[in-house]
Amino acid sequence: MALLTPLRFSWRQLPAAGVPVKNFGLRTVASGASFPSGGGSPKAFNIFDRDLKRKQKNWAARQPEPMKFDYLKEEVGSRIADRVYDIARDFRLALDVGCGRGYIAEHLNKETVGKFFQTDIAENALKNALETEIPTVSVLADEEFLPFRENTFDLVVSSLSLHWVNDLPRALEQIHYVLKPDGVFIGAMFGGDTLFELRCSLQLAETEREGGFSPHVSPFTAVNDLGHLLGRAGFNTLTVDTDEIQVNYPGMFELMEDLQGMGESNCAWNRKALLHRDTMLAAAAVYQEMYRNEDGSVPATYQIYYMIGWKYHDSQARPAERGSATVSFGELGKINDLMSQGKK
Repeated sequence: MALLTPLRFSWRQLPAAGVPVKNFGLRTVASGASFPSGGGSPKAFNIFDRDLKRKQKNWAARQPEPMKFDYLKEEVGSRIADRVYDIARDFRLALDVGCGRGYIAEHLNKETVGKFFQTDIAENALKNALETEIPTVSVLADEEFLPFRENTFDLVVSSLSLHWVNDLPRALEQIHYVLKPDGVFIGAMFGGDTLFELRCSLQLAETEREGGFSPHVSPFTAVNDLGHLLGRAGFNTLTVDTDEIQVNYPGMFELMEDLQGMGESNCAWNRKALLHRDTMLAAAAVYQEMYRNEDGSVPATYQIYYMIGWKYHDSQARPAERGSATVSFGELGKINDLMSQGKK
């Protein structure tokens, strides 16, 4: 078993006036490359089984108590909402890419967002969406193939879903494509140090018991690459920061149960079909020995990358032309002396 990603949907395909939900022609994206809707960008890696991920998310959304496993997605969704509130403007149309059960919309109000489009690949998540005061439209759609026209949304958000896409550059280009000029994208995705305790424990146990190991935690994007990918997609005025959330569990098996309940089980094509019972018990023992807290619980670290990018507009501030400065950096060191003389 492996881990990572949240999502869920509400299957109500209700296109609103002025917001076409279908656009299956040839699309020109920010990088200048043209892709037919439904195709992949050149040189894209096929790392994840997207159909399996849809099934995992649908299974998780059908559980009797899905809210029992929502704690991480709720927390990150609230932090994304806080970043939306930090921007002093209202957004008439907003889009949530990979919304899950609507973990961002529930923390926003109708004074800030006029109408919310929520997309996800799991219809059961859309059907069981959390309540929000904002008028919403739920659209069953893949994060890699957004069915909206260019310059549609004032705001696009995404929380803990983009780490499962096979073609992240294309996904970011499509987000840029559907944003209006001067629109903003605010997103969050898991970082490379997520679940390092679980990864190390499984690798050590499998190496000792079976003479080698397979990947059981899905691969993640490095923070160094994220800014480059956003810039390549056409975004400017970028902000990328990282945070860590640590959750304590009674043991490794409880952690893995919660990951399954989140819809975060591994769906990489190269995943191992199963782990032997002895290997799993050994991994749980290694986890306890290496990482246990004083109270006997074990920690699991979730590293979160937060990103903000804007679509270009003429009204945005731009850097001055090279050589236009009137004061050199060398003269800045004398500023204290000049200020002292002025006071005299």
